[in-house]
This record gives sequence, C-alpha cells and structure tokens, in this order.
Amino acid sequence: QVQLVESGGGLVQAGGSLRLSCAASGTIFSINTMGWYRQAPGKQRELVATITSDGITNYLDSVKGRFTISRDNAKNTVYLQMNSLKPEDTAVYYCNTDSIGYYSGSYRSYGYNYWGQGTQVTVSS
Repeated sequence: QVQLVESGGGLVQAGGSLRLSCAASGTIFSINTMGWYRQAPGKQRELVATITSDGITNYLDSVKGRFTISRDNAKNTVYLQMNSLKPEDTAVYYCNTDSIGYYSGSYRSYGYNYWGQGTQVTVSS
C-alpha cells in the first residue's frame, strides 16, 4: 500500500551536481523523519542525511556543506541536492522513512522503516 520510489541518480564528473528525489505513494496522512543512506561496494550502508517532519536536518560529516536535504510534505517527497561531488560519493543511494501513517480503507494505520529500491550515483574522476 505504501512505497518509496527514488529517481535522479546517474553518472557525473567530479565537481558536478545531482539531485535525488524520493516520493512516497499511497493514501498517506503523515510521514515522520525521512532520510538518505548510501552503500558503496564492499562497505556498510551509512547514513547520509535526515530531515524531521519539522525540517530539522542532520548530515554525515563528509557531506556537510556539499549536500542539502529537503522535503515537500504536500508531495510526500524528500530530496537530496548533491553538489561538488567526489568519486568517494559513488554508491547506491537509498531513501528511508522511519514511519508513515496511511489510510487502510477507513482506518488509520502506521507502517515502519520503509526503504526505496535504491538509485546508483557514480562520480568519475
């Protein structure tokens, strides 16, 4: 009933920019914290950035000043603007939300820990 769908990945040269989007679909009435994670080959998944429903943000130290997370609550969408990209930013990027409130028929329900399918970001040197 509820899913996250990402878009915007691709191949870019070092120093370039990309914008990732992640839209939650379904009959949604609330979304809590949304975030972006990434996983490079042979490495563990790491948290890149989060944004609360009130707009409070948090970033991985290595992306501070280069990446910006934002959200449009009316569109149930979270964005990640990535500037000054480096080869070490190469990874599969996943969006995540810790809880979503949605309607199941006439009932209000909550689901937890949703993940998108992932989108590849490749930065060439």
